[in-house]
Amino acid sequence: MGTAPMVVDLADVAADEDFRSQLRAFLAEHHPGRAPKDAGERLTWQKGWLATLFDHGVAGPSWPRRYGGMGLSFARQVIYQEELARARVPGPLGTGLGIVAPTIIMFGTDEQKERWLRPMLRGDTVWCQGYSEPGAGSDLPSLRTAARRDGDHYVVTGQKVWTSHAGDADAFFTLVRTGTPESRQKGITYLVIDAHAPGVEVRPLRDLTGGHLFAEVFFDEVRVPVADRIGEENQGWPLARTSLGHERSAGAMNQAARYRRVLSELESLARERGLLADPLTRDRLAYFEVRVRLIHYSAERTIADILSKGEPGASSSVSRLLISTFEQELHEFAVDLLGPAGLLAKGEPGSVQSARWLGGFLRTRASTIGAGTREIQLNTVAEQILGLPRDPAMPPR
Repeated sequence: MGTAPMVVDLADVAADEDFRSQLRAFLAEHHPGRAPKDAGERLTWQKGWLATLFDHGVAGPSWPRRYGGMGLSFARQVIYQEELARARVPGPLGTGLGIVAPTIIMFGTDEQKERWLRPMLRGDTVWCQGYSEPGAGSDLPSLRTAARRDGDHYVVTGQKVWTSHAGDADAFFTLVRTGTPESRQKGITYLVIDAHAPGVEVRPLRDLTGGHLFAEVFFDEVRVPVADRIGEENQGWPLARTSLGHERSAGAMNQAARYRRVLSELESLARERGLLADPLTRDRLAYFEVRVRLIHYSAERTIADILSKGEPGASSSVSRLLISTFEQELHEFAVDLLGPAGLLAKGEPGSVQSARWLGGFLRTRASTIGAGTREIQLNTVAEQILGLPRDPAMPPR
């Protein structure tokens, strides 16, 4: 018995392509131009761009319209991410939009949603994650930053580390211990902490590229209103899992579109330098072509899971694994392809394209560590997708 043919609504296809044309025209008309070199000016420039998107109703493709988003269909979310990557416009500030926003939408009070979501989407406030600690990275339930209840406030003391964009942050969405030290995931609470509150100290950490994307953050008797707690006390672990799932899937489609462009640029560079005559080079580029298409399809699956279930699920770990290993392998290949020139830093005579490939090589050394290590992602895939026995050392889902 034959399978019924798939019916394609040509009217929907035409409407989606019309949306693409309108979005492309908007991005061309309002493009913010090149980023300023000064860090302070660049932050202002990026905030201005996010405000432009919000004020014209072109921000938050997956967000509910109630909170300033677009509420787009699956097909149009894909188009949105493809066109923004194509236009090379700046992305979100901090880590809030893709990680804590879905958590606030699912678990926050109406007052919290009204107070936090629109300013975050417009870029008026920058949010950063405060999860990892010096002794609690992959084993997050062992975190020690403590929050003691004092009337209508919590008093928070402790340290976070590897906090991305902390220097620009206005708020930290943070996991703290309100239970006993032995309570692990059963004694964790989800707090939003004002980054400018007395007792908060941010110390930049220099990375391999010489930049300061990361920082360590210290909380010294910081008073946090109970009204800034998301969910119930000691019930923060399920919320953290929601945030982590969205972190691993956040921007997956945008990354897929961006790396589609990056691979094309590497192919063009190889052609310009006469390197495509080598069959091994062509073979490796073909390998990356297959990988970038798999990343695209995986990102589509992750978005579909979010739309149908409200959660990215374990597929977000698959997507994260694909992207992190791909970008490491791609930049390793690029540096090898360029030979000695690939090792020259920006500004040195003979450096290629301002040493972008060397910078990418150094930056992506951390790709299989951040947002959950490669080993954690493999555990998730093994247990939740393949149905293999669980690691008894890991907390229950």
